[in-house]
Amino acid sequence: MDTSSSFRPVLERALSHSVAYLENLDKSPVAPTATYSELRARLARPLQEEGLEPEKVVDDLVADSEGGIMGDAGGRFFAWVVGGSLPAALAADWITSTWDQNAALYASSPAEAVVEEVCGSWLKELLGIPSTASFAQVTGCQMAHVTCLAAARNALLARSGWDVEQKGLSGAPRIRIISSDQRHGSFERAIRLLGLAKTASSTCRPMSKDACRWIHSSAPWPNRPASR
Repeated sequence: MDTSSSFRPVLERALSHSVAYLENLDKSPVAPTATYSELRARLARPLQEEGLEPEKVVDDLVADSEGGIMGDAGGRFFAWVVGGSLPAALAADWITSTWDQNAALYASSPAEAVVEEVCGSWLKELLGIPSTASFAQVTGCQMAHVTCLAAARNALLARSGWDVEQKGLSGAPRIRIISSDQRHGSFERAIRLLGLAKTASSTCRPMSKDACRWIHSSAPWPNRPASR
């Protein structure tokens, strides 16, 4: 089978649908217009014994999703911390999907590993973070919370002489978590995933730069009497 000839028609169809969507983005409704029942009736088709032509799969997906796409790629969407994509970023995303790399480590995708390393260096430079600092690229808000809280947990316990990676959390010094009441919903899920009970978490309001961070339960707050 000629791989190029089998992929070209469906990719060109996807390009056509994508360009049409982007060209109408500023005129289309920002909020979805289809109901849950309507979308489910269209998308929840019976599982078939045989596949369909690739072009029909793409066409059906676009048609069945009509009215269920949030307009967050445009300039009129102001909810949450998400936004549209630059042309180069969207095109690069298409390319990375085409390459279909297993980006777990250098051996399985050398170029991806170097790109990740460079991106980390650029971000540290932009944010004024020391170049020697470690970094991680995560899939989203949930894993960002897990990663940062895990690093903070390990650092705090290490200060108390407890190696959590060797000993686990059973018998470890208690950790107190202080946060604003405006925290994201994934915050508490991250706490549970890290083995820290919700009862270890307290809420402080208003948020202050000194108080709203992880502190060891036995450590005094910065610049405050230990009795507090």
